[in-house]
This record gives sequence, C-alpha cells and structure tokens, in this order.
Amino acid sequence: MTVVNILIAAAVLGLMGLLFGLLLMGTEKVFAIPADEKRDAVRAALPGANCGACGYPGCDGCADAIACGKAPVNACPVGGKPVADKISAIMGNAEAADAVRKVASVICQGDSEHCKEKFEYRGIQDCVAASVVNDGNMACKFACLGLGTCARVCPFDAIHVDPVKKIAVVDDGKCVACGKCVAICPKGVLSLRPVTEDVTVRCRNTEPAKKVLSACSTGCIHCGKCFRSCPHGAITMTNGLPVIDQSKCQHCMACADACPTKAMWANFDKRKVSA
Repeated sequence: MTVVNILIAAAVLGLMGLLFGLLLMGTEKVFAIPADEKRDAVRAALPGANCGACGYPGCDGCADAIACGKAPVNACPVGGKPVADKISAIMGNAEAADAVRKVASVICQGDSEHCKEKFEYRGIQDCVAASVVNDGNMACKFACLGLGTCARVCPFDAIHVDPVKKIAVVDDGKCVACGKCVAICPKGVLSLRPVTEDVTVRCRNTEPAKKVLSACSTGCIHCGKCFRSCPHGAITMTNGLPVIDQSKCQHCMACADACPTKAMWANFDKRKVSA
C-alpha cells in the first residue's frame, strides 16, 4: 500500500464522517421537539430533590405535570409555599394558597424503656430483614423495630434512631414529607400528619388490653377515657382505638390528661385553655 492510497482512504473516511455529521444535524432539526419555556421555567423553580414526594417521577415529571395542568402549583412539598408562589407567577396564576405542611410521625412510643422484646435479634441491622424473623423481635407486633431503615432512606437527614431508646425520632424542622420512610417501614409505624396536629394517638395496637400491657406499658388499652373526657366531641372509638376529628379538636388536651398509659400524645406547650 502506497502513501497515496493511505491518503485517499483517509480522505474518504473524513468525507463520510462529514456527510454523516451533516445528516445528523439535519435530522435533529427536522425532528426537534419545540422547547416549552413555561415548563423549563417551572423545572428551574423546583428544588431538584427528586424525592418523588409529589407523586411524579422526580422533578422533571413534576414540572411536566404542572406545566400541562395535571398537578397544582403547590405539588412540591419540599419547596413549600415559596416555590409554589414562584410557579404560580410562571403559570400566570394568583399567589398559591397556603397548604398545611406535613411531616412524618412515629405512631409508636414503645421504646426500649416501655416495650419488651420477644428475643434478642442478632441478624442484619435492617427493619425489613428483622420483620421476616417471627414478625420482628418486639413483643408488640405494631412496635418500631428501631434498626434505622427509615433513617437510611431519608434524603434530608430528618429521621434518626435514638441510640438509647431504640426508636425512630423525626426532626420536624428537616422533614419535608417525602414519604420515603413511610413507604419503607415494614411495620407501618410511620405516617404523614399535618404539623399543626398537637394531639395524636401514638399506638395502633388493637389487641385486648391485657395483651397490650403484657407487651408495652405505653400502649392503648381501649379504655375509652379519652373519648369520655373530651368536652368537644372530637374523639370517636374505632376498633378500640381513639380517632381524633382535628376539625373539632380545641387543643384542650383533656384526652391526654385522662389517658392512663399516655398512648395519647400531646404537645402541652400548645395547650389552649377555654375561657
């Protein structure tokens, strides 16, 4: 092979590359999808957490849904009202309505001081794995296993396990209600609640009172004292457990005062005393 042949081959390959490049450029222009400036502006306003708390596949999916009217401007719980207001302006709407902020809540007080163990668990330090072994090692089948699976999936460092009490604890200030901890918990201990709820039932055990107390000293024993003590008719009993109608609750916290096991939790700093 002579030098001339090599040069010819190189020139042919270079020409082919140039032609294919021009063809690709032309194809891109012909089949290009027009940019949606409004959608792109919405996406830029979102915080980029990609947590899925909005119910869509990441911030891109949320932006698509908002731009085409399938989701409200306040669909992003991470951004809250400031981001909702920005998106409202982009979409040409009025200022976003105030949405009640939610946080994750641990519906259990059965820590190591109150709830007994059925056996000593020495397996993988993961709640999902532990729950497979005889439904977990806690005597109460509704109790937090305290192995921190929820903490490991939280992208906002808003939940941890108390190293002494061995129970999940949520930092309301950091929690954005993305719901990842709720989804991963094998015992259903976590749920999302409005941050304004200052009185909540922190037990889900529907078993007979004697069995509840044999497992946990702070479990609900279905005595109904909270129901009878509420002067506002805000509590009903369902399957032995109290259910609070937050629209009727006046935050007097008489129910928490009456609860003999303190399964009814209240933030007494926010107690409201009727005149």
